[in-house]
Amino acid sequence: MKDEEIQDADRRHIWHPYAQERLLHERRPPLVVRRAEGPWLYDDAGKGYLDGSASWWVNLFGHRHPRLLAALQTQLGALPHTALAGLTHEAAARAARALIEVAPTGLDRVFFSDNGSTAVEVALRMAFEYHRNLGRPERTLFLTLEGAFHGETLGAASLSDQPAFHGRLGPLLFQTRHLPSPALQGTEAAWEAAAAILREEAPRCCAVIVEPLIQGAGGMLIYEPEYLRRLRQLTRELGVLLIADEVFTGLGRTGTFWAVEQAGIAPDLLCASKGLGGGLLPFAATLASGAIYAAFYGEKEKAFHYGHSFTANPLGCAVAAEAIALARAALPSLPARIRHFRDGLDRFRELPRVKSVRSLGLIGAVELDGGGYFADSGWEVYDRALARGLYARPLGHVLYLLPMLNLEDELITEMVSRLYLSARETLA
Repeated sequence: MKDEEIQDADRRHIWHPYAQERLLHERRPPLVVRRAEGPWLYDDAGKGYLDGSASWWVNLFGHRHPRLLAALQTQLGALPHTALAGLTHEAAARAARALIEVAPTGLDRVFFSDNGSTAVEVALRMAFEYHRNLGRPERTLFLTLEGAFHGETLGAASLSDQPAFHGRLGPLLFQTRHLPSPALQGTEAAWEAAAAILREEAPRCCAVIVEPLIQGAGGMLIYEPEYLRRLRQLTRELGVLLIADEVFTGLGRTGTFWAVEQAGIAPDLLCASKGLGGGLLPFAATLASGAIYAAFYGEKEKAFHYGHSFTANPLGCAVAAEAIALARAALPSLPARIRHFRDGLDRFRELPRVKSVRSLGLIGAVELDGGGYFADSGWEVYDRALARGLYARPLGHVLYLLPMLNLEDELITEMVSRLYLSARETLA
């Protein structure tokens, strides 16, 4: 199809995510991408665009990475798919073993699903049913952070605090309570309030779920590991489960394989997705402790009656095992790459209307003054960056970049420079 035909079919038939379709059609038609290689996306004319958002945070190693493609092709030739109901297969065994080898201490069971939202759904269902199986049916409350985002299925949306996405869904969502965000209130103030809420709600609290160290969709909000350390200690004392949503932060994105490693803690449940699929396939896993698994073991009525048609899809499992290996291999080179990236972001501090510049691992964010998620300022920068050959979709007034873990310093510099020049033009 020619570009015009694709755009016409898109306009007539495709409903895009997180978009006001009128604005998309009238002001900002989607770029037609023909192929991809490494950090580059290419249009029909062969123009390259650096993928500054890692294709919505899922591509940690570059498009069409040869090792990931080889793993996919090998598995495709042997076993593309089978149910995991009464069956098992080598790809699932390899993926599960690879995950447990890198898992925080105490997590030794893997439940596979399809995406970040379902990984979170699995965790909240496990936490709820864990307490019921142990005779604590009154424990139904989930605590989450102010500004949290945990996904788009109704359970995951219930755990979130994003009015722009979920504000109209109130009657469909179950009740949660939000703890002050340490990224917004500071560690000490947030913790003092959180500790009081936790002690108050402990008798009916099922679990606390957090995005460790950085709240992604909330605006790339970063907080200190000390908050996680205190949270882990108090939840353990109170018998409340701790869920780490590492859908975004896992597989090296923050500089360690899991973000919780920087706090030296292990949660009771951990959710992984995005980079786990290698930028090739939707894939997710929820890791659970042996104690949680044991609460479901035995009588038929205690079983975890949950699953998906593509649970432990062999293609996804094969890619995930290879993605884990690639992430582990990338870890030694990350500190130097992270320093180079962080130093490059400092240039943004000199620009007018820049409220803050922050980074964690290979995540960099530039927050502009005011506006929130529906602000136009970030999109004005986006338009100029796209013209320069950089795809960097903003979070409203928050610009961000997610270099791939294996991106060379020269291309990190180029990525940052293209965004900087675009921001300078917009903000002048």
